[in-house]
Amino acid sequence: MPKMKTHSGAKKRFRLTGTGKVMREQAGGRHLLEHKSSKKMRSIANDVEVAPADAKKVKKLLGK
Repeated sequence: MPKMKTHSGAKKRFRLTGTGKVMREQAGGRHLLEHKSSKKMRSIANDVEVAPADAKKVKKLLGK
């Protein structure tokens, strides 16, 4: 049977840490930035961990 291909949409949106956590970017950092506070933008800039219920699905799409 051939190898499974990585889901190209998932590989652009998620990354795996060394310990196996699935990380994602937060929404809201691409446009309409003028009215968002610096404090808000600093919090949006950080990656967050995907919820454990969804992480299993994402790992499958990433082929891990």
